[in-house]
Amino acid sequence: MSTFPTTTTALLVRTEWGPLYDAVRAGGADWRRRAMPVAVAAVFLTAFLHYVDTQPWGHGFVQAVGGVRAEDPLWLSLLRTPLSLFVPALDLPAWGGLLQILVVFGIAELCLGRRRTLLVAYAATLAGTLYARVGIRLGPDVPLGLPASDAYVVDTGPSAAVVGLAVFVCCRHRAYATAGLVVSSMVAEVLLKENLAGKEHLAAIAAVLVLCGGTELRQRRSGTRAGSWSGLPPIAS
Repeated sequence: MSTFPTTTTALLVRTEWGPLYDAVRAGGADWRRRAMPVAVAAVFLTAFLHYVDTQPWGHGFVQAVGGVRAEDPLWLSLLRTPLSLFVPALDLPAWGGLLQILVVFGIAELCLGRRRTLLVAYAATLAGTLYARVGIRLGPDVPLGLPASDAYVVDTGPSAAVVGLAVFVCCRHRAYATAGLVVSSMVAEVLLKENLAGKEHLAAIAAVLVLCGGTELRQRRSGTRAGSWSGLPPIAS
């Protein structure tokens, strides 16, 4: 029997976050997921790269191995993109970003597993990286375009991965209101302060929504095939 009180607010909370809570609890039952090695490693790597990047002797190194700009050759950007997930922007508060990484990566790892968490995070970051190039080619006069000066701006770093993972996990576990809140906040960010980071966040969201749609379609097709087989009469012996 459910321990949630039978109030309207509690029912709404249960409907919105119940499946997500159950998934986190089930993932936490596995000690390998409970340790959250991907989330912990992401936090430490981001903190380390942030420290090195703020040092006069380390800024050039971090940018050389993980700094992605649209002006760079595509092959070089793709080579740097995996590490760029953990290179935070210098104009953002480091500790707040680390807390977001720990919470979002941790929940995703418990719900999705290590490989899928890294895959979604990489897909979100890569979408932002590729969008920057397309947006600059479109130009600032197009709604989704970017000014040429953004070619020299470093990509968002872990924030695109965090946003993408948050939306993917929420959609996967039917927390649609929470996903809508994340999307709305990113849209508001672009409207209030139009910059490269905000639009890259929207590109990351678009990419993970495509992943969510593909996952949902594949599951429905698998269910249809399973249902068609289960509905067949038994074979006579």
